[in-house]
Amino acid sequence: MSMRTPLGKVLGLGSAREGTEHFWRQRVTAVANVPLTLFLVWLVVSLFGKSHQTILDTLSSPLIAIGLLLTMASMLYHMRLGMQTIIEDYIHAEGVKILLLMGNTFFTFAIGISAGFAILKLGFGG
Repeated sequence: MSMRTPLGKVLGLGSAREGTEHFWRQRVTAVANVPLTLFLVWLVVSLFGKSHQTILDTLSSPLIAIGLLLTMASMLYHMRLGMQTIIEDYIHAEGVKILLLMGNTFFTFAIGISAGFAILKLGFGG
């Protein structure tokens, strides 16, 4: 016996039509974050104790800047998805839930734009 409605059976859609996509996006970003985090840890450890000029020279490398941009983008998107899940699961008042979801998105974009600006400024030798 199926728990799905007749219309759901015909259309082949889940209840919200996006639960599986959200699940897979979380998993894909989690897998992507493994090598990106290793890159970030390697970068921080390799720069530990170096002079300010050496750090600036390293961070102005295009490959390092691209790696940092990819790391920040993946981690911020993963963070946004995770916080969205927590908010949707544990906040039951609709008005508060909507405000928190909007705040989650705005916060992620603010951090992303700030980090992206800083990385690009360093990458272009600013």
